[in-house]
Amino acid sequence: MNTQPTLTKDGGKAGEPGGTGTSQSPDGLKAGLKNRHLSMIAIGGVIGAGLFVGSGAGIAAAGPAILLSYALVGAMVVFVMRMLGEMAAARPTSGSFSTYADQALGRWAGFTIGWLYWFFWVVVLAVEATAGAVILEGWVPAVPQWAWALIVMVVLTATNLASVSSYGEFEFWFAGIKVVAIGAFVVIGLLAVFGVLPGSDNPGAGFAHLTDTGGFLPMGAGAILTGVLMVVFSFMGSEIVTLAAGESEDPQRAVTKATNSVIWRIGVFYLGSIFVVLTLLPWNDKSIVEKGSYVAALDSIGIPHAGQVMNVIVLTAVLSCLNSGLYTASRMAFSLGQRGDAPKSFAKVDKRSVPRAAILSSVVFGFVAVFFNYKWPDTVFAFLLNSSGAVALFVWLVICVTQLRMRGIILRESPEKLVVRMWLFPYLTWATIGMIVFVLGYMLYDGGSAREQVVLSLLVAALVLVIALVRERTAKSSTRP
Repeated sequence: MNTQPTLTKDGGKAGEPGGTGTSQSPDGLKAGLKNRHLSMIAIGGVIGAGLFVGSGAGIAAAGPAILLSYALVGAMVVFVMRMLGEMAAARPTSGSFSTYADQALGRWAGFTIGWLYWFFWVVVLAVEATAGAVILEGWVPAVPQWAWALIVMVVLTATNLASVSSYGEFEFWFAGIKVVAIGAFVVIGLLAVFGVLPGSDNPGAGFAHLTDTGGFLPMGAGAILTGVLMVVFSFMGSEIVTLAAGESEDPQRAVTKATNSVIWRIGVFYLGSIFVVLTLLPWNDKSIVEKGSYVAALDSIGIPHAGQVMNVIVLTAVLSCLNSGLYTASRMAFSLGQRGDAPKSFAKVDKRSVPRAAILSSVVFGFVAVFFNYKWPDTVFAFLLNSSGAVALFVWLVICVTQLRMRGIILRESPEKLVVRMWLFPYLTWATIGMIVFVLGYMLYDGGSAREQVVLSLLVAALVLVIALVRERTAKSSTRP
C-alpha cells in the first residue's frame, strides 16, 4: 500500500489548493527550507559540541600532532561528502544515503544503515539534552537538571512539529552564532599569537608553541592515530545537508554548493581554531584539560568571563545539534516508512507537510534515553552510547560502497544530473574505503573504550542486518505462487 500523499502533476497534494512544485517536494514534504537555511545548515553541520568540549583531551593525548589527526579525518570527511554530494545532487531525497544504498546495494542495505543512523541520532538527543541541562542548571540551579532536559526537548520538538521552515530558522541562528563565534576566535587568537592584539595578556610567541615543548610529535607518531580515534566523531553531522536538501526549493544547487564548500569549512572551523589554541598555549598546559581548550585560550588572551562566554557558545552548539538530530532522525524514519521499512504512519505528513509520527517516535525514544541516562548512566545508557559509537564510520563506509555502484546507475538513467563528480573515481573512493576500514581496525587494536564501541556497534549492526535479511526473505517467499 502506498503511504505517500497523492500528488498532482505539479507536485502539490491532491485536493490541496495551490500545490505547486516550489512548495511541495515529490515525497510529500514541504519545500520550506530557503537557500540561506541550507547554506547555514551546511556550514554549521560540521561544528558540533564535540569540537568545543572534546578537543582538550585530543590535544593532551597527541600534542600539536593533533592537527594531523584533524587533517586526516577532515580529508576523509571531504571525500565522503564529495561522494554523497554526487548522489544527492542527482537524486535529492529525505532518505539520502539510506535510499541510495537501497537502490544500489539492496533493500537490506538501506534498511540496515537507515535504522542504525536513526538509532545514532536518537541517542545523541539524550546526550545533547543532558549536556544542555548541565549548563542551564549552572545558571539557574533552582530548576533541576532533569527539568531543563525536558524543557529543551519539548521546545525543540515543538519547533520541528510546527514546520520545516521553523527548524530551518532555528538552525540558521544557532549555526550563525557558532560560525561567528569561531570566526571571531580565530581572528582574535591570531592577532594575539603575533602580539598585535591591544590589551592582550598573551606573550605573542608566534608559532613557537608548536615545537617548544617536546617538538611537534611529543608523544610519537602513533599518537596521531590515537588522536584520530578521539576526533573522528566530532565530525558527524556533515551529511545532514543532503537530507535537508530534499525539502529545499532548489535541492541540486544546495547540495552542489554545500559539497564544494566543505573543504574550507573544515579548514577554518576545525584546523583553524585548533591551530590557534596550540599557538596560544603550550600543548601540555594543564588548563587546556581542566578548563577546556577554548576557555584556556581565551583566558590566555585576557578575555573577561571566558568560561561563561564559552558556555553560551557550547549551549548554542548543543541546541543546534539537538535540533538537527531530531530533524535528521525524523526524516530518516519518514524515508524508511515510505519504503515500507518502518511503520506506515511514519510516512504520513500532516497539513503542514510535517511527518508528525516520525518526529514524535524519535523524540519519545530520545526521552527514554534521557531517563536511562539519569537512572542507569553506567549500565543501560553506557550500552546505548557505546553501541552507537561506531555508527558514524559505518555510515561513511556505506556511502563509499554505494557510490561505487550509483555512479553507473546515474550514468545509465540520467547522466545530465551528474553535476557533482567524485575526484579520481574510483581510485579515491577505494582509498577512502581503505582509510575507514583502517580506522575501524585500529579501534579494535587500540583496546579500551574504542574497542568496546566497535564491538557493540557491530553487534547492533549485525542484529539489524539479520532483521533486514529475514524481512527480505519473508517478503520474497510471500510473493511466490
